[in-house]
Amino acid sequence: MPHLPPLTIGAAIALATAVPSSAQPPGGATPTCAVAVQAGGPTDAHSLHVEANLRPPVIAPGERPFTLAERMRAYGVPGLSVAVIQGGRLAWARGWGVRDASSCAPVTPETAFQAASISKVATALLALRLAEHGKLALDRDINLSLRSWKLPQDPALAPRGVTLRQLLSHTAGLGVHGFPGYPSGTALPSVVQILDGAPPANTDKVRSVLPAGSQWTYSGGGYVVTQLALADVSGMPFPTLAERELLRPLGMTRSGFAQPPSRALRANIALAHVNGAPIEGGYHVYPELGPAGLWASASDLARLLIDIQAAAAGADGRRLSPPMAREMLAEVRNNWGLGPMVQGEGAARRFGHDGLNEGFQSMMVSFVARGDGVVLLTNGGDGRRLMDEVVRAIASEYGWTDLAAPPAEERQLTPDEITRAAGRFEGPGLAVVFLARPDGLYADTGGPRAERLRAISPTRFRSDERGLIIQFADDRSSLDIVEGGPPLRLVRAGEAAAAP
Repeated sequence: MPHLPPLTIGAAIALATAVPSSAQPPGGATPTCAVAVQAGGPTDAHSLHVEANLRPPVIAPGERPFTLAERMRAYGVPGLSVAVIQGGRLAWARGWGVRDASSCAPVTPETAFQAASISKVATALLALRLAEHGKLALDRDINLSLRSWKLPQDPALAPRGVTLRQLLSHTAGLGVHGFPGYPSGTALPSVVQILDGAPPANTDKVRSVLPAGSQWTYSGGGYVVTQLALADVSGMPFPTLAERELLRPLGMTRSGFAQPPSRALRANIALAHVNGAPIEGGYHVYPELGPAGLWASASDLARLLIDIQAAAAGADGRRLSPPMAREMLAEVRNNWGLGPMVQGEGAARRFGHDGLNEGFQSMMVSFVARGDGVVLLTNGGDGRRLMDEVVRAIASEYGWTDLAAPPAEERQLTPDEITRAAGRFEGPGLAVVFLARPDGLYADTGGPRAERLRAISPTRFRSDERGLIIQFADDRSSLDIVEGGPPLRLVRAGEAAAAP
């Protein structure tokens, strides 16, 4: 995630992973209707700074900043919505590009996007609110709250069941990382069918795969269990409960958990795009509402963050009491709280989430103490890389030094330094061969061509194509691939070799 930045939820961080159909590589097709030129919302000095000052984390000597229009074209992003929080208030919100490339309808601050996994923060807030009102317990077996279905108890992995605290913090040991959604117009499974992996569900059943409470493993499946528990204890459909207890009280009028979205919301929604064009049906439908089903504008998500910030700072009358808000933002394991990812200390303490649905990528980050933050939503192309660069531009404008560290200039390495890093490295599900060439170090993951890496130091390199940092151990016996969240460790499996 911006990488909170880094705030990333993808557990598989790898150079070799295929680019999702909704995240085409730079240079892909772009809409014909002036992407990044059309805009909706106020223009002021802050937004103008953002439009003209995008930078990757590693730059070549003398490289000038990019404009937002340039980067939207380069990354094939049709539309972008941004909302900035300053001092606990919505400072500004603005849209760029188009929400629908087929009609050239522009993105405005009111445009709703699929929030994807940012939905989990809203679901967690809703669950904690019901826990405060005695409807749920954080630390007892969730089966005691489930009425329409029970999580099969695994005597070896979860002899005491799993708890709401574990479900919200991804420590319940449940499987099913995420969900691909369903093309519009196709048959949708019930929540119970999703949990049991029964047709027409397109994902595996949600069951224990690791010992409950012993380690962290990201589980969208756990949030479907939470979704069902909330509906069961409230006696209301999940979208209705969310509207009554969360969205309406926060003034989130351009948001909803209904899947497909309501008619009122559909009047101004972004469509999912692949290769510059809307996908068939406009978007995938996600009956997995708790982990992935929220439609929201950037401004509405900013309102959600502001409410959590205020409660954590001690304000009463929010969705959560101050003690519960602080518990939400306390780390349980692996920089994860009860819903959001959390990191940093003191004034730099921050929380947030990011998301990826078919044709949509999203990101939000919020500082706990000083009441600042940002929400970004995109509807196609390589939205993640664009959002990272926009966050750096916003951070530089507002003095968020933790997110706006100056870009590192590329370093020219000696042939010996390049050769020391060359070789074959292997890790879970991934093998990378690093090649020493006269102009630098290349990474070969078995694709059509090897990628040249930018050197930051003799042991630290960046992949521009994947937005990853490769950090070698001093003795070059292993390396970590870092993109936010836990790093992926690879170890040397072959001798260094020069490449033609």
